[in-house]
Amino acid sequence: GLALAWSMGLVEDDPLRWRQAWNDVGLHLPHLQLVDLWQARGELLRWMGVIVPMGLFNVLGSMQNVESAAAAGDDYPLRDSLVINGVGTMVAAVLGSCFPTTIYIGHPSWKALGARLGYSWINGLAVGLSCFLGLFALISLAVPIQVGVAVIVYVGIVITAQSFQVTPGNHAPAVVLGIMAGLASWGAFLLKAGVKAGAGADGQPFGNELLQGLQQVGVAGAEGLFSLEQGGIVTAMLLTSVLVYVIEQRFLAAAAVAGVSAVLAWFGVIHVWRFTPADTALKVGWGVGAEWTYAYGIMALLFLAAAQLRRSQP
Repeated sequence: GLALAWSMGLVEDDPLRWRQAWNDVGLHLPHLQLVDLWQARGELLRWMGVIVPMGLFNVLGSMQNVESAAAAGDDYPLRDSLVINGVGTMVAAVLGSCFPTTIYIGHPSWKALGARLGYSWINGLAVGLSCFLGLFALISLAVPIQVGVAVIVYVGIVITAQSFQVTPGNHAPAVVLGIMAGLASWGAFLLKAGVKAGAGADGQPFGNELLQGLQQVGVAGAEGLFSLEQGGIVTAMLLTSVLVYVIEQRFLAAAAVAGVSAVLAWFGVIHVWRFTPADTALKVGWGVGAEWTYAYGIMALLFLAAAQLRRSQP
């Protein structure tokens, strides 16, 4: 892939950017940032609406990756995995990193390629040295994004196939429903990228007038895409669970999941979004997702009625 990228002219050829990347090369050891963290403590509550949902999504994603490994035949202790994951995030934070660590995605794909324990060690060593030596800017220029995308596509194909292979056949509709939430997030990303490109570098395209403009050109589902995008991982899990319980005719369990969904929507953990100057973001607060709560509440009542009707049948 790298050879093709270089031969096809996909590599950045701006001399200025290459010089800047070379200037970054050197020893960059981490330093404790406890003073800066303490001075910025006033920002904690302000950003809690981002911190809590992102932390939740990170934990859920890590749990799913551990489950994916178990489905591929490799059981890892969930508690130990999450503890190490959290400790790594906190250590990185006090050293100034804003990026949380997470458990590898795509375990079945790496296993199919023959990767074992050494793969993780080599990967971690390579990334660590690249950070300490300031090589990332240089690597990003030398290795075009198209080279890495092929690996991501492969991982996506394998874990999507696994979703169908390790679940009962009659649960396939629920798997598809969960995937649809991810496709909606992707669609929202593409839509917003197109809007940004059309607005130009100095444009501020995001606002209520954006929805009106999209409706005028026949894109009437933008609000739905934005709603499924927010809290997408949680939404996919909830919708999938509801449909699984419906397929199994476990209507009380389906009602319980719908009730949980109603509570999460009320606080804005799922579905509720707001415009920022250049994007859409999760909107967290008391009662911000009332309309979604009512919808899930009606769904829960219908499931309760279905459960009662099923019990009354001889």
